[in-house]
Formats: sequence, C-alpha cells, structure tokens
Amino acid sequence: MSDDSDVPGRPADRESPVGEPVVRADPSVTGERANEAVGFDPDDPESVQLAADVVRSFAEDTVGSEDHVYMLRGAAACAALVRGVGSYKAAAERAGGDVSVAFIRKWARVHDLPQAIRRHVARGTIAPTAAKHIARVGGDDRYALAWATLEHGLTVREIRRLASEVSDGRSVDAALDDRGLTFGRMGLTLPPAQYIELRRRASIENREPDDLVAEALSTYLDL
Repeated sequence: MSDDSDVPGRPADRESPVGEPVVRADPSVTGERANEAVGFDPDDPESVQLAADVVRSFAEDTVGSEDHVYMLRGAAACAALVRGVGSYKAAAERAGGDVSVAFIRKWARVHDLPQAIRRHVARGTIAPTAAKHIARVGGDDRYALAWATLEHGLTVREIRRLASEVSDGRSVDAALDDRGLTFGRMGLTLPPAQYIELRRRASIENREPDDLVAEALSTYLDL
C-alpha cells in the first residue's frame, strides 16, 4: 500500500443503515431489479422475522449462488438479523435449520463493505464469494484487494490466500509482488488530444506519463 493509505473521509465500512438496500435499489447498478429490492429494519420485529426467513432460505438454497443481487440481499438479511437479535449465535438460532454462526458472520461482513465495493459485487465484476474474503481485512486493504481483483482477474482462491496473508500482517502490494503482479497498475484510454499532450509533456520533462497522471490525480482527488 502507498503512504497515503486510510485517507480521512474514505470509508472502510458501510455508512448507510444496516439492511437498507442502497445498492440493490439503484437502477443504475441493478437495472429493473431495483424495484425488487427488499430492505430489512433491525428495529422492526416483523422485518427481523423476514430477515430470519431470508437467511435460512439463503443458507439452504444454492439455486441463487450465481445471482449477485440475490446474494447481496442475503448478506443484508444476515447483518440485519444480527443487529436485531443482538449476536451471531442468537441470529443463527433465530434463522434455524442448518444456519451456522460462521455463515452469518461471513455474509454480515460482506454487507458491511463500503458502497464502492458492494457496487462491483452487484454488477458482477467482483464475485460475492470473493467479497467474503475481501471483508476479512480492514481499512484500505479492503479497497486494495477489491481493485487488485478487478485489475488482475484474481480467482476466489487467490483472493482467499491474499486475504489470509494480509490478515497475518503482509501488505497487499508485497503479496501481489510475490505473484508477479503490480499493485496500482491500470489501463487508461484517453481522448486523442489528451493522450498526445500527455506523451509530449512527459517527453519534454523527461518523466513517465504515469508520474504526470498521478500528480494530476493527487490534485484532483485532494490526496
């Protein structure tokens, strides 16, 4: 990670209320399915019961395992149920069936991921099962693993191993470097005029285009 990690104001956790379908109800992300979004209110007994029913169905039904929006709904139900009954153990007991504490904890953490990452889960560019492992780490490491997943097409197994290494104290960039992958590398397509001028200035100033882009972004993003 770079020295400017954990920038103040950049959320590492969920900011919107638990159970609220902020991403699932956004048509720009989920299209027509936004109308199907179900919210869960941990302070409403009826909604908590609905969450319990959804959690049990989510745990027992593998039909929706490839449906990213369905799995985000299940994660929301897990988080709302925990908040509503007070603990993971109580949540598992309330859901009943074969629902385990570990299952609820893992998916509740996915619901707790920042919105920028959850949007990629809803879009299908980050698998929900990968998000479970991204949610195991904290701070900017969550973003680092998520964006590395996008840039390098990491598999769920690779993300799981990376998350374990990061949890043990390794930096994301060091773990990626061991695998021959560069953290922070991404491709950009620029309008012709910008591309020509960027290359020209980089050559005149004896610098790499990456340096000029990073400098401009630091100013734009106020980093």
